[in-house]
Amino acid sequence: MQGAAAPRGQGRSPSKKDTLGLPWVVPLTYVLAALELTCLFMQFSILPYLSRSLGLDSVAFGYLQTTFGVLQLLGGPVFGRFADQHGARAALSLSFVAASALYLLLAAACSPALPGVFLLFASRLPGAFMHTLPAAQMVITDLSSPAERPAALGRLGLCFGVGVILGSLLGGTLNTACGVHCPAIVALVANLLGAIISVTCIPASTKGATVDVQAAPPGGPQASVFDLKAISRLLLLPGVLPVFLIKVVSGFPSGLFMIMFSIISMDFFQLEPSQAGYLMSFFGVLQMVVQGLVIGRLSSHFSEEALLRASVLVFMVVGLAMALMSTVLHFCFLVPGLVFSLCTLNVVTDSMLTKAVSASDTGTMLGLCASVQPLTRTLGPTLGGLLYRSFGVPIFGHVQFAVNFFLLLVLWRKPMTHKRDKAW
Repeated sequence: MQGAAAPRGQGRSPSKKDTLGLPWVVPLTYVLAALELTCLFMQFSILPYLSRSLGLDSVAFGYLQTTFGVLQLLGGPVFGRFADQHGARAALSLSFVAASALYLLLAAACSPALPGVFLLFASRLPGAFMHTLPAAQMVITDLSSPAERPAALGRLGLCFGVGVILGSLLGGTLNTACGVHCPAIVALVANLLGAIISVTCIPASTKGATVDVQAAPPGGPQASVFDLKAISRLLLLPGVLPVFLIKVVSGFPSGLFMIMFSIISMDFFQLEPSQAGYLMSFFGVLQMVVQGLVIGRLSSHFSEEALLRASVLVFMVVGLAMALMSTVLHFCFLVPGLVFSLCTLNVVTDSMLTKAVSASDTGTMLGLCASVQPLTRTLGPTLGGLLYRSFGVPIFGHVQFAVNFFLLLVLWRKPMTHKRDKAW
């Protein structure tokens, strides 16, 4: 029926005519995502040293981290709605401009002549609109068919792995060789370059490549980017809220553990800083392999619901083993399962949620998905610290096992696949 709203699941798949002139957009998007993630991990590597040099204690540093998490939590859905209304190019450009502002303030905080502590906290403010990875997901979602989407989104894991490894390496090297301000300046220049590339090379409307986006009613009021009702409305669509809650709840216990990992690696595993760095690099390499290679192949042989169940099941097994581990060697054997579960959960739920909404709302949905990790970073330091101090490392395994055991029972009793999947 002509003029009807675009069906959920993004309607038709991209045709050759749609994508013939855009073969370079998706690879370029991967490059831009890797660039920003590298800069982000460069910042993470110097932030503790800069905070210490400015006289901040561990409590104040926790406030700094929480501020960044809260701003990203609040900004994620708004950023996604901005992308739906103005296009993924505008969203990518906004993210790079916001990141440039953050690194400019961070570089200024390194100057002894300026109020460093004030500028350091002020540098967190642009973080509300620093969402390059979700913006990249929006481009890839718009330019990929539903069947190709899990593999296409999974390849972003390669970008994340590059960011973890290269960013940590560059941050430490530049800090040692040139001073703590050098990584911030390099990141500033890189993000300004990213903003220019986004404006000049990414198409103004990527949604047009897959589906005709619903237009606003003639003469009707322009919907606001900050319309919370429009944002929350997506969670009430059929099949959205259960998947979103699984995304939040299933990965939360492991998120708590990863937030506390720096302390656990020192106190429980008795690792030196260099050894902890090697272990984090191991994480990064495994994530590159799992998201870049494994998930794409699995998605071609198994349904998304089967992969979601598998991630929850592996989470449960890893949680039980985590409760029993006593050495770092034991943990190394658990890392592949933990990485598989985290990557599969994030990729599959992102794919399922974007298919459950219309093409005009995929950005907002990905913005909501992007708010899950900041939510963990906001609640994690306090809750994780209390659990660790009161019960020790095994509590993280017990909680992970219990939560995912309950979710697995729910998934088995109530399948989440909808009939409309067959129409794709």
